[in-house]
Amino acid sequence: MSLRILITNDDGIDAPGLAITAAIARALSDDVWIVAPDANQSGAGHRFSLGHELSIERRDARTFAIVGGSPADCVVAGMTHLLGERPADVVLSGVNAGQNLGDIINASGTAAGAREGALQGAIGIAMSQSVNYEHSRNVDWSNARHHGIAAARAVIAAAGADREHYYNLNFPFCPPEQTSGIAVVHHQRFARAPFRYYPSDNAGKFFIAIPETPLPLDPGADFETMRRDGFITVTPMLLQQTDMDLVRRLQGTLSL
Repeated sequence: MSLRILITNDDGIDAPGLAITAAIARALSDDVWIVAPDANQSGAGHRFSLGHELSIERRDARTFAIVGGSPADCVVAGMTHLLGERPADVVLSGVNAGQNLGDIINASGTAAGAREGALQGAIGIAMSQSVNYEHSRNVDWSNARHHGIAAARAVIAAAGADREHYYNLNFPFCPPEQTSGIAVVHHQRFARAPFRYYPSDNAGKFFIAIPETPLPLDPGADFETMRRDGFITVTPMLLQQTDMDLVRRLQGTLSL
């Protein structure tokens, strides 16, 4: 039986990265479904639209836009309703326009799509195409297009029956032929949160933005491994977020 693959993203159903993900998925399976937000939901994190009515816009037999929905909403709608009695084996989220590295994953709707897929029992893989923002804000999708199928296939094979993790994958911004391979690495913990107040040119207005990358950077973490060394980075992320070592150390030590 072919893998059943559900695709979502946070850039919206008409985003170019979603079409790349669909091409990747269709190279791996003939049972591919798309459930994505009708509009951009970047930075939505794992938000659910609880208490707000949503609606489904059907694009074709296996493609649906969730009007006003977040990536997490889309995965839930797909896994528990639109795909019927057989939920997806794999949830591919992306390909995002821009990297999701380091602590940024905590706010990433792309990562949340993969995380919710894993929480729903699938292999969850978030995929992002990195951008060299020092030179241009334009996205060169060539690395994701060239290496996406092989990278997704490798992560799916490595995941096997494990459902305690989801996977954060970033394609480097170097040309495909200069890609060093795949590196499994930890995510960058920044010295402080990368999100900052950023003033607008309009009086009295401001943005929340990432004006610069907090330093120093760990040379062995995802950020530098992608940017400096040209690797496709894969970071396995635990669904169980409890620090079990600290639980054991603190047990019996706290009292009122």
